[in-house]
Amino acid sequence: MNIVMLEPLDVPRDFLEAQLAPLTAAGHTVLPCHQPLSAEEKAARVKDAEALIIANGPLGADLLEQGRNLRYISVAFTGTDHLDKAACKRLGIQVSNASGYSTHDVAELTIALIISLLRGLKPADARLREGGTKAGLPAQRLHGKTVGILGTGAIGLEVARLLRAFGCRLLATSPSQHPEAQALGITYLPLDELLRQSDILTLHAPLNKRTRHLIGKEQLALMKPGALLVNCARGAIVDTAALAQALHEGRLAGAAFDVFEMEPPIPADHPLLGAPNTLLAPHIAFYTQQSMKDRAVIAVDNITRWLDGEVAREVKL
Repeated sequence: MNIVMLEPLDVPRDFLEAQLAPLTAAGHTVLPCHQPLSAEEKAARVKDAEALIIANGPLGADLLEQGRNLRYISVAFTGTDHLDKAACKRLGIQVSNASGYSTHDVAELTIALIISLLRGLKPADARLREGGTKAGLPAQRLHGKTVGILGTGAIGLEVARLLRAFGCRLLATSPSQHPEAQALGITYLPLDELLRQSDILTLHAPLNKRTRHLIGKEQLALMKPGALLVNCARGAIVDTAALAQALHEGRLAGAAFDVFEMEPPIPADHPLLGAPNTLLAPHIAFYTQQSMKDRAVIAVDNITRWLDGEVAREVKL
């Protein structure tokens, strides 16, 4: 079996080699990747590959169609919207993801962003560096806040567990109600009502046709004056131009984004760059030393199971 990596997985070389060694020992050909590849280099690798390991780089139909022997893709990432799944289905390529590798990491950053907004850490840091004091700096406590969670998958539920420890009232909206939600004290509401009641809205839904721009001008208008919006899910779930307008008009108190419509770097004219009371990060929620190792282990495990006739963590095409 010809197994090919198209992207580096940001783990030490010796760690990656240790994960791939059992595949090589079993007689498979494995082509690792330790640095970013050009489009031409990717095309050359795909040509004879039977199984691919990718991360979060775009993989479209034009490249997939060049894989004349391609049968399986292990995505070392949770989301798969960067992969042309329609082409995979048409070409008979099975797909697995690495769901669960960064659940704790994304949830932890979500809490960090919420607290940073509430306590005004960004302006406080700037004030101190300018020789100022705490006078007039806004700050609020997290305890007692009503938090609306959009999406109660693994990450949304982990965020709920952490927020519960802070004494928050928890609301959620999701296509399906998770059995664990009741034990966590989560109340499910329709989206419009959740927006009206939430002091903080945090997003943990996948990006698809239903969720693209799910939070737009009309939905933002329903949110409480002074509410906060945190997005560690997918940038395109929010109409960022409408959000920037709401921030400029002072209808929302602030927003924190770790994700955008594209992978960073983002354009210099992106609406959130000029919006007030924003805290922006270059897609780091999933990115810790521990999670990078975990996803490498899962990505290789997916390949191993597929070779044994089992498709683990299968992505619906």
